[in-house]
Amino acid sequence: MQIENRTAFITGGASGLGEAVTRHLHSLGANVVVVDRSAKRGHALQEALAERILFVPADVAEEESMSKAVRLAVEKFEALHIAVCCAGIAPAKRVLGRDGIMPLELFAETIQVNLVGCFNAVRLAAEAMMINAREGDGERGVVIMTSSIAAREGQVGQAAYAASKGGVDSLTLPLAREFSPLGIRVMTIAPGLFNTPMMDSISDEAKESLAGQIPFPQRLGRPVEFARLVAEVIGNRMLNGSVIRLDGALRMGPK
Repeated sequence: MQIENRTAFITGGASGLGEAVTRHLHSLGANVVVVDRSAKRGHALQEALAERILFVPADVAEEESMSKAVRLAVEKFEALHIAVCCAGIAPAKRVLGRDGIMPLELFAETIQVNLVGCFNAVRLAAEAMMINAREGDGERGVVIMTSSIAAREGQVGQAAYAASKGGVDSLTLPLAREFSPLGIRVMTIAPGLFNTPMMDSISDEAKESLAGQIPFPQRLGRPVEFARLVAEVIGNRMLNGSVIRLDGALRMGPK
């Protein structure tokens, strides 16, 4: 699918990987609809990009607010062609930690945001896409979800996060198979270690140590590199039903 003059719906689109996707697709001529819980970041991004952007504050796990966000996107730009799901949380906590057992609420919240929230966005976006006019090869839309290499190599303290991202991986193929007759592709990107706000709590020394574990290049990933892969997936119709690792050949150890 071409990007110029198409509408992209981006959850978690006001910070980190999502913001990079927002800015990159906008620079390529897309209309962008940014969904994020942070009104401050969302409005600042809308002001910075000025044109062809709509910010809608919403929680991906809430059916009503996400339904409203999709409806506003279609009302503003007349159609929805691309959905990129970047919203997520990454709590780090052992199940049996020094301060006691992991609260069930923390596990449930992680699944609710990262997996249920992703599914919520996908189902609503796909419903909007299925009425689009068919383009080349009969294509109507593209969905890109964000997983993590932790889905395959979760470390100690990542039980909740790894489980949530493993669910996203497992959604990819059945959704692609179901949506393919409608002309909607589904892909997932599993990034490794990227320099996003999730890394802000880590010292520079710790970041350097993490970067040293990456075979090549020995640095944290740049959000724009994630955004460029998103654009490539959108443009390449043969990419469907798969999870792509974006990790510099990193394979995570136990800790």
